[in-house]
Amino acid sequence: MADPMKIRAKLSGDVADVRVLMAHEMETGQRKDSAGNVIPAWYISKVTAELNGKPVMKANWGPAIAKNPYMQFQVPGAKAGDKIAVTWVDNKGDTRTDEAVIN
Repeated sequence: MADPMKIRAKLSGDVADVRVLMAHEMETGQRKDSAGNVIPAWYISKVTAELNGKPVMKANWGPAIAKNPYMQFQVPGAKAGDKIAVTWVDNKGDTRTDEAVIN
């Protein structure tokens, strides 16, 4: 299983600024290894975020996203103590969910 995401959620008024750093190799399927064999594609294809269990963000990604991707988004209507959960799914079906408390 992949390493945990680093999620920081800071409140400014009633808007939470959420920053996420994901640990993933993000292979495009176009590179070759030292033996000349194509390295299979392996990348995050979907990212979702929920605030206290309610969806607030959805993104569809492809192989052009960099290794260990960073993402930032804002969530209006958030309060201190609310929980933000971020989930990714890759093209091989692996998934990871982590959460943070907004402060």
